[in-house]
Amino acid sequence: MVGSRNEPRVVRVSQKGQATIPKGLREKFGIETPGRVFVYEDQGRIIIEPVPSLDKLHGIHAGEHERGEVLERVREIKDKKRKMRVERLHPSEDP
Repeated sequence: MVGSRNEPRVVRVSQKGQATIPKGLREKFGIETPGRVFVYEDQGRIIIEPVPSLDKLHGIHAGEHERGEVLERVREIKDKKRKMRVERLHPSEDP
């Protein structure tokens, strides 16, 4: 395990574009394996966030999340990706 979880780690990226999230970070952020994460770009950085499990979204933990919060975030990410694709296919004519 690395001395500090804040220190950058070098991980390999496979030919398929796959990278492994270090175990210490998966444990710290509750990322289950197999599991899912949100991956998006923000201010020139790649951001990886855990997708809350169903257990965290329902039952005793339901008060921790606003209704529809995760769905809204997924929609925002999809809209942003769609806009980026459109911009790449049809770049604006402004210099």
